[in-house]
Amino acid sequence: MLRGLSLIYLPFSDFSIVSLSAFAVFYGLDWIATVPPTVRLTTEAFGERDGPIVFDWIAAGHPLGAATAAIGAGVIRASQGEYMQAFIIAGFASLMIRRTVVAASTPAAA
Repeated sequence: MLRGLSLIYLPFSDFSIVSLSAFAVFYGLDWIATVPPTVRLTTEAFGERDGPIVFDWIAAGHPLGAATAAIGAGVIRASQGEYMQAFIIAGFASLMIRRTVVAASTPAAA
């Protein structure tokens, strides 16, 4: 949620050193804070052996998503002359991400 709010805030800031520093702190803390829980969730879901490999695939997917977002923002900038819509879309897309809880299955009694 903090990531989405940070992205929505950025185009409305005055781009001073203070406002950009505030954006960087909040966006950066939220970004780094997702790594340990993701490692744990993948290890719990895929086991000690396969969890780290799955996490690496997740980590490899992030640059692909970032590249896609950068291209999309560039297309918006080229067509509209500004990045405002790209930041708003990115912020709301981040806010729309929801966590779903799946009940763990229990093995049948033998």
